[in-house]
Amino acid sequence: MAVLRFKSSLSTAFFSSSPSSYSLSYFLSPSRRPPFPFFHIRFSSLSHTFSLFPGRHIHTLKILAMAERSTMTASQSHKYTNRLAAEHSPYLLQHAHNPVDWYPWGEEAFSEARKRDVPIFLSIGYSTCHWCHVMEVESFENEGIAKLLNDWFVSIKVDREERPDVDKVYMTYVQALYGGGGWPLSVFLSPDLKPLMGGTYFPPDDKYGRPGFKTVLRKVKDAWETKRDVLVKSGAFAIEQLSEALSATASSNKLADGTPQQALHLCVEQLSGNYDPEYGGFGSAPKFPRPVEIQLMLYHYKKLEESGKSGEANENLKMVTFSLQCMARGGIHDHVGGGFHRYSVDECWHVPHFEKMLYDQGQLASVYLDVFSISKDVFYSCVSRDILDYLRRDMIGPEGEIFSAEDADSAESEDSTRKKEGSFYIWTSKEVEDIVGEHAPLFKDHYYIKPSGNCDLSRMSDPHNEFKGKNVPIERNSAFAMASKLGIPVEEYLDILGTCRQKLFDVRLNRPRPHLDDKVIVSWNGLAISSFARASKILKSEAEGTKFHPPVMGCDPKEYMEVAERAASFIRKQLYDEHTHRLQHSFRNGPSKAPGFLDDYAFLISGLLDIYECGGNTNWLVWAIDLQDTQDELFLDKEGGGYFNTPGEDPSVLLRVKEDHDGAEPSGNSVSVINLVRLASMVAGSRSERYRRKAEHLLAVFETRLKEMAMAVPLMCFGADIFSVPSRKQVVLVGHKSSVGFEDMLAAAHSQFDPNRTVIHIDPTKTEEMEFWEATNSSIVLMAKNNFVPDKVVALVCQNFTCSPPVGDPTALKARLCLKPSSA
Repeated sequence: MAVLRFKSSLSTAFFSSSPSSYSLSYFLSPSRRPPFPFFHIRFSSLSHTFSLFPGRHIHTLKILAMAERSTMTASQSHKYTNRLAAEHSPYLLQHAHNPVDWYPWGEEAFSEARKRDVPIFLSIGYSTCHWCHVMEVESFENEGIAKLLNDWFVSIKVDREERPDVDKVYMTYVQALYGGGGWPLSVFLSPDLKPLMGGTYFPPDDKYGRPGFKTVLRKVKDAWETKRDVLVKSGAFAIEQLSEALSATASSNKLADGTPQQALHLCVEQLSGNYDPEYGGFGSAPKFPRPVEIQLMLYHYKKLEESGKSGEANENLKMVTFSLQCMARGGIHDHVGGGFHRYSVDECWHVPHFEKMLYDQGQLASVYLDVFSISKDVFYSCVSRDILDYLRRDMIGPEGEIFSAEDADSAESEDSTRKKEGSFYIWTSKEVEDIVGEHAPLFKDHYYIKPSGNCDLSRMSDPHNEFKGKNVPIERNSAFAMASKLGIPVEEYLDILGTCRQKLFDVRLNRPRPHLDDKVIVSWNGLAISSFARASKILKSEAEGTKFHPPVMGCDPKEYMEVAERAASFIRKQLYDEHTHRLQHSFRNGPSKAPGFLDDYAFLISGLLDIYECGGNTNWLVWAIDLQDTQDELFLDKEGGGYFNTPGEDPSVLLRVKEDHDGAEPSGNSVSVINLVRLASMVAGSRSERYRRKAEHLLAVFETRLKEMAMAVPLMCFGADIFSVPSRKQVVLVGHKSSVGFEDMLAAAHSQFDPNRTVIHIDPTKTEEMEFWEATNSSIVLMAKNNFVPDKVVALVCQNFTCSPPVGDPTALKARLCLKPSSA
């Protein structure tokens, strides 16, 4: 209700109500929308709830060919250079030579606005954002518009990936006021940073009865001069209401009985109701791969299976497996180079928005690993490898750091000054024929390649014929079915496809590449670290002799652990202060000015726990525990429960939010619940109890959300239920870690899908490990002393460290782990 009240206040406060005036409410009115998406909406965390515009989200109205960009090199002179030239962010550097007198976020800009007594124009985006590029070319490179901005405003550029705390404040404002948001985010602020009005992408000129950016600038200037008091009061009121709404506290530090089970059931019910039985996924177009939904559904499958409801469990699993199959076979998956694009504009996962984000790759690799661990079907392990091999090849820096994203846009040729979306990834039929050669008919049939182009499977795929004559590869039939049709062995058929993909990949290497955002973000690295670490053990269950085809490399799974550890080591070396125990948020040519945020701590802790549980050194676990202590110190609301998203030390960030929504990325609070449960199952005594108290208090903060809007918080539903499980399973391995037997036993410990399992390993010959466990959980030390056999590795399967008899070989351990809880 608070949002409704300040919405009403601001709507009346901004422009006059005369028909000649434009308010943002008018500007975004459904009745005023043209039949195409005039604003780009790269969906925010509310993407499954709000959609400002139907249909394809990348139509450019022939304004320019998909965000034309200057090809001027660093050695050439620039007519304009602004303060952004001194920044490290790729996004800010892209705007360093605009005629707009840009400032980075900081006191210099705020002071200038106060001194000149003018509003601030805040533009937020990121380097791989297609419509951010469009607005730059149309407006920020326009000298006339730049003069209006320079004369009437202080203009600030923010990279949302570098400063998610700033983005969160003003995106929340725009979403609350208008029911949706996206990037570029365009917000006008008072000199004391209160929001006055906001929107997303603005075209430069008035069209279709709607104001262009120049008109908006004049209206804001006029309103500032004539209605300043009302505007400022409304902005302050908006922040006050949002602060109240987004910093929820719990009236009790206890979670009501039955809430976890109720939330889990409701979330599954809501997701199942949104399931698309024709194309998979849980929702309609545009379709986003939201891995937290898959995680929740897999967890529910496991619960049903353990309780003997195999029929219901299999129905649950089928929704997941069919969705993942459709995604992997669709155009949202880069069949030639590996990895997944951001989302599909149509319902059949075919035509994507082509940017590739690290947070998608990390989470998707993990859910494909999960399904492989259930089904042992190498289809899923190969997709996971496909993602991880793409990251290894294209997204990892010289010190092991993992980069953030690749752009959707690229030049069509080396001598082209124009960038178009998807140019790097799409093919004409003739290109395929010329490159693939004799197997072109087979390949074209398999991937639905046509001379007229193949973006015709849905009216939403390409409504403006932007991809006419071009093809986005999609598998419409299985390899088995296609091989049977041709009367050849399926392995031979797969070999042919792999050879063809490699030929296309080799040719694609000579195309101009999309822009690489080589910024290193701690939270996103944490997600990727988890998937690399888990792959190192889960993939050891692949059948011996499994054959892989390009772009999958088929490496030894242990190489993935090396990637995980190198990425974690980079963060520790470059973005962690050993004295203060604090993280910095990101790195590019040095650490960013922004501190680590909740997501950075929570996602990295999760990754470190996965490294440890999958065989990493105990030092990784020690660091995870230290980071949890720092997270509690910086972000925990000790009275009200739950974690804030920021440390609250920057006065320019007006909102301190307790985020709960699990969207494209999980929320820091959801991941923290799971981390606390995992840590509590490793340590003992008062520390374990403290972890569980914090987890329960956090869940109590969001109890209403869990009960009423469970689908918005699927990972928190998952966390609430694992918290409620009376006794988490512990697998304790005792033996020499340098032995082959240790690796085999560790792989066996991770061979079954079980989210309620913790793996602990200890080498009694290592003094440092024994001392750590003596101080952390003496039960582990006792188990190690009582069960150590010098020439073998033994495993104990325990509940609350009450253990079944030890087993000494991987087969026996797998059998023990397959037992239902009542049997174990």
